[in-house]
Amino acid sequence: MSLPTFFDSFCFRGTLMNPRRTQRFKRVAEPEKKKKSSPTKSSKFSAAKPKRISESKSATKMEILPSSFFQIDALDLAPRLLGKFLRRDDVVLQITEVEAYRPNDSACHGRFGITSRTAPVIIGGSVAGATLFGPGGHAYVYLCYGLHMMLNVVADKEGAGAAVLIRSCAPISGLNVIQQRRGLETDKPILLTGPGKVGQALGLSTEWSNHPLYTPGGLELLDGPKPENILVGPRVGIQYASPVHINALWRFAIAGSPWISAPKNTLRAPL
Repeated sequence: MSLPTFFDSFCFRGTLMNPRRTQRFKRVAEPEKKKKSSPTKSSKFSAAKPKRISESKSATKMEILPSSFFQIDALDLAPRLLGKFLRRDDVVLQITEVEAYRPNDSACHGRFGITSRTAPVIIGGSVAGATLFGPGGHAYVYLCYGLHMMLNVVADKEGAGAAVLIRSCAPISGLNVIQQRRGLETDKPILLTGPGKVGQALGLSTEWSNHPLYTPGGLELLDGPKPENILVGPRVGIQYASPVHINALWRFAIAGSPWISAPKNTLRAPL
């Protein structure tokens, strides 16, 4: 008789303790749920990072700019390129800084006329290489200091010898590919502020010269939003040019953008 009595008393005690324990656990569990719900704020920040990728989806819907868009004076084309998109496969960049190079410009490659550097390369009866003197809308890529691939957009009519240098861009999509090509794991402006960095991020070589930027496939130039405000200033690294061209305000950038190369203190709002 003593064993069942002991067993019954054991079950009875457990029954009395269960409600208290569940109440205690509920009281403790409630603040834990609040703690778990609080990191939703950080999830909003983590969701904001891929916003550029969602923006790139809209870039796929953007129209490729027609050839007529480019066949104007380089000085007019340069500011119009700000805010436009460069796309090569999964990499999409937004143009944030440019420089104009015009005919009879002592800083332009065309100042010496058609040379081995700027003339079209003919292979099999068709143009297959650099041609600064081609019609507007083609790419002109040259090697600078034996290191940097510099992307230019040929401007004006055929034979003019004018172009717009792409100095800086902002990444829109394909950040991993950009970082791999640049050998730099960052999303800071240092990634794409400089013409050599842009060429490297797009994986360009001089073989891309004469590529039409207004046709689908390869390297494309897409329409984009017009910036609200721009900055102007003298071009960079042209000390060999005449004083009038050194001081010409033919450098353009999107005002307020961190994706602008040095020097920034020479840029100002246009008069």
